[in-house]
Amino acid sequence: MGGFEQSYGALDLGTNNCRLLVARPTRRGFLVVDAFSRIIRLGEGIGATGRLSEQAMNRTLDALKICSNKLERANVARSRLVATEACRVAANGPEFLERVRLETGLDIEILSRESEARLAVSGCAALLDGRSDLALVFDIGGGSSELVWLDLSRRGTDRSRSLQERMEAQNCIAAWTSLPVGVVTLAEKFGGRHVTRDDFDAMVDHVHSHLEPFEAKHRFRDRMRHEKSHFLGTSGTVTTVAGIHLGLKRYDRSRVDGCWMRTSDARAVTQSLIDQSYDERVAEPCIGRDRADLVLAGCAILEAITETWPCETLRVADRGLREGILSSLMAEDGVYRQQRRQFDDRGRRGG
Repeated sequence: MGGFEQSYGALDLGTNNCRLLVARPTRRGFLVVDAFSRIIRLGEGIGATGRLSEQAMNRTLDALKICSNKLERANVARSRLVATEACRVAANGPEFLERVRLETGLDIEILSRESEARLAVSGCAALLDGRSDLALVFDIGGGSSELVWLDLSRRGTDRSRSLQERMEAQNCIAAWTSLPVGVVTLAEKFGGRHVTRDDFDAMVDHVHSHLEPFEAKHRFRDRMRHEKSHFLGTSGTVTTVAGIHLGLKRYDRSRVDGCWMRTSDARAVTQSLIDQSYDERVAEPCIGRDRADLVLAGCAILEAITETWPCETLRVADRGLREGILSSLMAEDGVYRQQRRQFDDRGRRGG
């Protein structure tokens, strides 16, 4: 069994980012002792070729070598290292991960879409509004987007346990889906640097074509008319939109994580970004050059979600998959009670 002195690691190798957290459990949750995030664009060009490119793999290997060193220096006893959509769909994904194992010593598993969705929910569940009956948790990724509808009316009434524990006990997941669209794949298909309103509308329509069969099957729009609901978004897109809405001169995780927005405010930010040039988006302090050609693709996915389900409120999570992995590892070791989950870190940025 682990203890409070033991370090845990969680690595998320995505289509766009390579992200690592190293943490130690505390009596209140866990303390992040090291973090790493780099945009590696592993999935660049995959839509056209079906394969990971040599350049993208080399960029990713450079980042993973840094992660390997960090895990070793922190003397991490338990870790879970996962790869998501790019490695799931690429013909050479498994071959690349074997190369990673040989060159860095990191044993990375390809995470299923369902596991990715569940872990993302687990990582940000502390931000759910317990007064709601329904909540849509969504994670807009680089190559895919995960959506999970939670039926919080199933959560039970045992107040000795946290909302998250009651959710898990009662299986509050009502429906989930993984859309084969993310910021990288959408920007490559429709363009990311120079986006007209017609281009943006085409992106939104494309995402709608994937959302509507899911909604037609489960009919959450009807339920929302009679039940209190809210969105909980975890991704770089949502945190970026929140930062711009808040007028931040520099991204500040403490201001963004857990903040509430009206979906109309998110839409206003999107409309302002459509009117900006690429260089103007680069100059936005919460966007920068690394995200300027992807942010409108993310906004199009967000727009399609908010149009499909007319919910008025959105809570923003600068946390998600990696936090879900860490929490699950620590819970398995019994090092703390899950209802005490909070985490303290160094103001890092997620998404």
